[in-house]
Order: sequence, then structure tokens, then C-alpha cells
Amino acid sequence: MGLKVYKPTSPGRRGMSGSTFEEITKTKPEKAMLVPLKKKGGRNNQGKVTVRHRGGGAKRMLRIIDFKRDKIGIPAEVLAIEYDPNRSARIALIQYADGEKRYILAPLGLAPGDNVCSGPGVEAKVGNALPLGQIPVGTPIHNIELEQGKGGQIVRSAGAAAHIMGREDSYTLLKLPSGEVRRVRSACLATVGQVGNVDHQNISLGKAGRSRWLGRRPVVRGSAMSPRDHPHGGGEGRNPRGMNPKTPWGKPALGHKTRGKKQSDRLIVKRRK
Repeated sequence: MGLKVYKPTSPGRRGMSGSTFEEITKTKPEKAMLVPLKKKGGRNNQGKVTVRHRGGGAKRMLRIIDFKRDKIGIPAEVLAIEYDPNRSARIALIQYADGEKRYILAPLGLAPGDNVCSGPGVEAKVGNALPLGQIPVGTPIHNIELEQGKGGQIVRSAGAAAHIMGREDSYTLLKLPSGEVRRVRSACLATVGQVGNVDHQNISLGKAGRSRWLGRRPVVRGSAMSPRDHPHGGGEGRNPRGMNPKTPWGKPALGHKTRGKKQSDRLIVKRRK
């Protein structure tokens, strides 16, 4: 799990870095856990662009990941660590004692031959999933449920980990990677350990084309557009905004709060900012 730096054989190679993939032990995925992934180009069911700067990119197949960890009390052996093109984290192929195979997120330190299990009463070791109320304070965790039985929803990207700060009644206090402290019901499952591939954040793409391979299209500054395309556009040469920063649709940007009132706000103890 390291980084390799390329020789500057061209301007695009200069400064480029990538993963060494040394933790990968199996290159071909399990066919039974693959489904086709159709590109949407950031468009909704009406064909309107709802997410900008999406499109193109290499073809991918979706790996079905077990975020629920609902095979309670059945031990499983880690068969391999694999690459997943749809996420920054690596995935682990595990086989349960009854013969069923599944993919889970691969935490840091998990290797082929290790055993994992999920459910109440299991040991709080790397790769095991158990209720938050049974995990010791200070333990790093990931793939955390926000609603019991729904499956892990947060802390799933490469290198991410939340920490258990304490407990209040039927809630557990978590410090998330963003710095936010929030309550989550102690009955919700979480997986012990930090998500692997921690060097992912240090990768330098090196050239624009590599970003296009990932399905990311160019982002253009508002000041480089015409006045009909952006509030910051127009004028001869470079010009100041002449107004508070605006989005392309004329709404306030840069510091303007966009989060509406949510029922879950009452569970937030400390904001991330």
C-alpha cells in the first residue's frame, strides 16, 4: 500500500504518482457479484443535468458490496484483497463457513487467511462488525449504520475512520473524519478498524486526461464565462466580481449556509466547522 512516482518522460508524467497495488492479491473479480453499471452523465430520469462535470470515463462493472454484514455469528475467512474501480477503498472477498462468498470493505491490516465475524458478542478486532455499544471507547471504526439494519452509510472511503468518544443513554458519541461529533444509536453496527488504502489522498493525477478516465469533465471558472452563462462573467480582460460570490444560478456562494433543517440535527453534538 504505497505510492509510485513516475519518471518525467513527458510533461504529463512529471509529478504524476499512482498506487503500487501491492496489497492486491487477486486481479479478476467474482462473476457472481458483478452487475452492469450504466453511465448517466450526471443526468436524471428526465435527461436534465443535475450533477455537473460528469461524463465519459472507462467502462466499469459494479461490485456488490455487503454493507449490512447481516450474516450474524457465522465466521468467514478472507480469501483475497481486490481492486474496485467504483470506490477509493480496496475490497475483501470473504467466504463464510456455509460456503457463501461476499465482498466487504477492506480495513487496514486485513489480509488473506484472516477470519472475520459480525454480530453481538464478537471480538472487537479489525474486520469484525458489532453494535456500537459493544465497541471499546477510542476504537477506530468505519462503515457505520445510521439506522439499525439499513447497512453502513458513512465512513467508507479510503483511509477514513471514526472514533468512539463515549456513550449517552441509548446513544454512542462518534467523532467523524470531518471533525463532527454526533450521536448514533448504540444498536447500530459498525466495523472495527480504519479503511485501507490510506495513501489514496496523496495520489497526483498528473494530467487532465487521467481525470477524464475517471469520468470527470472540466470545471470552468465563472469569470471566464459570458454574462448569460454566469453572474461573474463578461467584461474586457480580467475583472473583479463586483458583487458577493454567486453560483451559476445566481444564489449566494462561498460561506452561505445551504443546509436546511433536518430531523437528525438534534443528534449533532458539535458541528464540523
